[in-house]
Parts: sequence; structure tokens; C-alpha cells
Amino acid sequence: MTRPDAPRRSPLATRPRIVGTRTLYEGWGRYLLAEVRLADGGTITREVEDHGRAVAVLPYDPERRTALLVRQFRAPPCLVDGAENLLEAPAGCLDESDPAACARREAFEEVGVRLSTLEPVAQAFAMPGISTELMDLYLAPYGSADRDGEGGGLATEHENIVVVEMPLAELAAMAEQGGLRDLKTLVLVQTLRLRRPDLFAGPA
Repeated sequence: MTRPDAPRRSPLATRPRIVGTRTLYEGWGRYLLAEVRLADGGTITREVEDHGRAVAVLPYDPERRTALLVRQFRAPPCLVDGAENLLEAPAGCLDESDPAACARREAFEEVGVRLSTLEPVAQAFAMPGISTELMDLYLAPYGSADRDGEGGGLATEHENIVVVEMPLAELAAMAEQGGLRDLKTLVLVQTLRLRRPDLFAGPA
């Protein structure tokens, strides 16, 4: 029990806080060295990757029970185990002020679908131990008539995206067997399974 006459500690003195940063590298992303003041008064440094916010969206056709995804080369997985590509939900960095508008743009650029309704899933940190990336996650229904673009990403960004439309039941099987190696995609697939289990029973 705290004595009535005990000195009160400032709230700032009882929680960690960033007291300064230094830029180590700046390119597509920035790499910072952050100085952290701990609750006990000590200081430590932490490296931080900073490239801004991002969005990801899983377009799904509730009538045909399919989803639109992309396959693309990713350098980090290739470096780790030689992976040639990764199956992912459409995603990208937030260039607009509105995450929903960004999700619609990315979906059209990457998989050629025009989305209207977006179903928010979460706003979550992708890799809180190293990156500032805060990602807005969405599910989005679409129909055959909404696919009026080729997709494939922007040639100027050398994305080399392959559009994949696959049954939701197959996606569920991949999730259960550890075949979905991209975390944002796994979260979106599992969320859709929780919200709409009827869509994963098999082909329509």
C-alpha cells in the first residue's frame, strides 16, 4: 500500500518512451536508430525500419466461392530458403490519405478487380519488433462483372505479378496445412472463415 505522504511519480517516468532517433539509411524505406528511455531510467537503442503505413485486401466472390490473390517474387523469402514466389492478398504502401481508397487502387492494379464494399478486419502492426508498418486489413466481395482489368501490377515497379483466382475451400486447406506463408494473407483467410464459414464448404 502506498503511504499518503509518499511522493507521486510522474506517469512519464513509469513507461518507456522514445527520446531521440538517428537516420542510418534512407531509400525506399528509412532505417532509424531509436534511443529508448526505459521505465527504470535506463536507456537502450533499437533499430527501426520505417516505410510508412500499408493496406491489404482479400477480394472474394461469395457466389462462386473464390478469392483473388497474387503470386510474386519476394527477395527476403528467397534469401531465407530460396522461395521462388509467395501467394499473397493484394497489398501495398499507403500513398493516399484514405486506406480504403488505397485498397481499391491496389486491388485494381494487382488483380484487375473494381471493389465497392470493403469490410474492415483490423488495423495492425505487421512486424512490431522491427518495423513501423501499420496495416489496414480488409475483406471485399466481388462478382464476375467487377473484373474488368488485367491486373499484374505496375510495369514501372517491376512487380511481375501473376493473378490467381482460386476456390476458398482450397485456401482453407492451405491454411490448415501451413501452406499460406504470408501472414497478412493468413489473417484475412482465417477471418473470412470465421465470418463466413458457409463459403468454405466446397464449390458453389
